[in-house]
Amino acid sequence: MAGGLGVGLVLCFLALLVVGVYAAAAGLAGGAGRAVGLAKGAVPAAYQPLVQKWGNLCPAINPALLAAQLYQESGWNPRAQSPAAAQGIAQFIPGTWQTHGIDGNGDGRRDVWDPADAIPSAASYDCELAKYVKDVPGDPAHNMLAAYNAGAYRVIRAGGVPAISETQNYVRIITTLAKSFEAPVGRVAPSRQAASAIYFAQEQLGKPYLWGGNGTPEQNGRFDCSGLTKAAYHSVGIELPRVANDQWNAGPHPKRDELLPGDLVFFAHNLNDPRSIHHVGIYVGGGYMINAPYTGAVIRFDKIDKPDYIGATRVTADGAKALPSANAA
Repeated sequence: MAGGLGVGLVLCFLALLVVGVYAAAAGLAGGAGRAVGLAKGAVPAAYQPLVQKWGNLCPAINPALLAAQLYQESGWNPRAQSPAAAQGIAQFIPGTWQTHGIDGNGDGRRDVWDPADAIPSAASYDCELAKYVKDVPGDPAHNMLAAYNAGAYRVIRAGGVPAISETQNYVRIITTLAKSFEAPVGRVAPSRQAASAIYFAQEQLGKPYLWGGNGTPEQNGRFDCSGLTKAAYHSVGIELPRVANDQWNAGPHPKRDELLPGDLVFFAHNLNDPRSIHHVGIYVGGGYMINAPYTGAVIRFDKIDKPDYIGATRVTADGAKALPSANAA
């Protein structure tokens, strides 16, 4: 067993930690603070300076909110193109780009395919919309997002976010996703489902790894890394995406010294780019995770302190529902 930690000792320690999850949940409820900037590694390094700079363009937006919009629109793909002809990392349709695109990098061209133009243009467009609805009661960011989705006139006429399910859902999704990009100023509230998710993962210990494994009867109940974490949270009613780097945005990101049992822990080829995440496990405390490591190994306990550790996610039900893959389902 990795690290020489005996099964009996680990399980006893795990039982104490799982009890502690509920104690922590009771003591820290409502303890999350307002975001300031971006969480480490939350935004691909190539775009982080742009998001940080332009996310502070006006009071209605912030870097985390802008990041959530870009992630929702394109998944950070600068060549994305939708069936409706929306283009680039910010998914501008041609008519909107013609009237609202700006030359963000000052090279004399407005290029919808260039993130150095498209990201500033997205922020600028958000701020223009915020000006249109600045006198509407309610949260300025919510009203701005509603205007982005439904148009400023509808927001003004409704006196806030209009009673349109698509618009209300859009506002909820973006504001929820923003939490997965925020750098919290306080401790991140723990998940109450964590203990049960750990229990599920614990029950899989010793099963052989299977690439692409989802634990089905046809696969003899075997998993790969993200299949295991998806199934663990499915057991408590939370539906995660299938792929590890998509699971990264299912909630806020606690610091290493704030980890609690049930947090998902991630490993990446490039510590500045969450798109390069290649492995995920479920934290059990004491520096250990339960994970399905690789072909030829079994589901087991391993230490998380490795050179490719990029960070952790504290899964929330709302965070999982807000993910683009969940919305497409």
